[in-house]
Amino acid sequence: MNKNIKIFDSTLRDGAQGEGISFSVSDKLKIVKALDNLGVTYIEAGNPGSNIKDLEFFEKLKSIKLETSKIVAFGSTRRKNISTQEDTNITSLLEAETPTIAIFGKSWDFHVTDIIKTSLNENLKMINDTITFFKEKGKEVIFDAEHFFDGYKSNPDYALKALASAVDAGADAIVLCDTNGGVFPQEIYEITQKVCELFNVEVGIHCHNDCGMAVANSIMGVKAGAVHVQGTYIGFGERCGNANLSTIIPNLQLKMKLSCIPHKQVKNITSTARYISEISNLKLINGMPYVGNGAFAHKGGMHVDGVAKASHSFEHISPEIVGNKRRFLMSEVSGKSTVLPLIKKVDSTISKNSPETQSIIDKLKELEHMGYQYEGAEASFELVIRKLLNKYVSPFKIDSFKTIGEHSIIGGNFTASSIIKVIVDKKEEITAEQGNGPVNALNKSLKKALEVFYPELKEVHLTDYKVRVLDAENATSAKVRVLIESTDGKKTWTTIGVSTDIIEASLLALKDSIEYKLMM
Repeated sequence: MNKNIKIFDSTLRDGAQGEGISFSVSDKLKIVKALDNLGVTYIEAGNPGSNIKDLEFFEKLKSIKLETSKIVAFGSTRRKNISTQEDTNITSLLEAETPTIAIFGKSWDFHVTDIIKTSLNENLKMINDTITFFKEKGKEVIFDAEHFFDGYKSNPDYALKALASAVDAGADAIVLCDTNGGVFPQEIYEITQKVCELFNVEVGIHCHNDCGMAVANSIMGVKAGAVHVQGTYIGFGERCGNANLSTIIPNLQLKMKLSCIPHKQVKNITSTARYISEISNLKLINGMPYVGNGAFAHKGGMHVDGVAKASHSFEHISPEIVGNKRRFLMSEVSGKSTVLPLIKKVDSTISKNSPETQSIIDKLKELEHMGYQYEGAEASFELVIRKLLNKYVSPFKIDSFKTIGEHSIIGGNFTASSIIKVIVDKKEEITAEQGNGPVNALNKSLKKALEVFYPELKEVHLTDYKVRVLDAENATSAKVRVLIESTDGKKTWTTIGVSTDIIEASLLALKDSIEYKLMM
């Protein structure tokens, strides 16, 4: 690899501005450790003066020793018409005691005159004074030129003066921001190349995804000479999100041979994405490049056959390189080539022409006729295979269960209770739980009963729950299919249940989920 690219992760700052994101201090510390383990260069921790939570977070960071990453405090240039020393936000950045400071400032003349309402000259002084102040304190300073590309297209001379003001003050890097996310790749390339030619300092790129081009724009920025890339790890952020680093890093490192993280950490790209998605309480997009659960999933018979013969026939990289895995999706049209890899996972002696293979395919078709659909529920299908091959016995039995729903007339809340009896090794356990609806109550009571025997189930929780009506013409007596996605924080799996009773369908999927975890 002939060039290093510095990766600047803004999950805890720009990502925290995304809809539905609310990190606790504990969440933030976990993400810091995960990103440090992955080996990104910078972790932007936020603005230490913005709220009480961030004050506590920065205080705790002082006692944490990181192996590879630098913590970055983020803030604005000084306010207009006051000295740097008088600005309390500047003081809070210094008190954070981080080795690196990221300062954002205006580079679009419109924003200067119409948004912060100051003179163009005063804005240049604000940039220069702030960076000079932190350089005199011995800090590494990264200047984020906010709205740079829009500013350059509007008034290139002024946008470049903003950069020059930062460089003259001693900025260690100038970062070109497509803050509105509306610039196209060719524009990114041409403007970034111009900046790299004009300034003898590290140039970075910071893209938003409002046109769906944040990753492409970041790559074009690097092609034009940028050596510093900013983004959030799985792409979430304000509006349409930020450049997705879990896509950018393998693109740069595996495709362009540019070193972004330690080579030994590339295999952790997927696990880091899934870990951060769990902490963020966001479902990882199934088709997200490299790290999604469906990134290397194959369903079409010809594709499956091709991959079985030579994986690169339908895969651009081997999924194991980034810590992901290949999946063959099951359906009633699946051929032996699709089913065989899963069968071999259970019994490697079985071949394509073994009678067991045909029996499993026949059972698959029978179950799918009943309403089961295994393309999104491979965990349940693996249990089917194991049972048909007599290689699996359930570690518990559900003897009986009851759910009771109750609607409060006064409060308007719908609560439910569940009582369940399980048997493990001839020992009985009866448990009752209350939940937000019957399925939640059932899940809680089942887990509580089984945790007596299997404490490792405390790690498991549901991340998704889907219900589909299969024969709507039967109205309220219709058959329903329930898909449940579960995780233990490390692995994710999906199970299925089908019944005319939504509670029973849910219980079948829950039972499979727990059995799969115990089997693992």
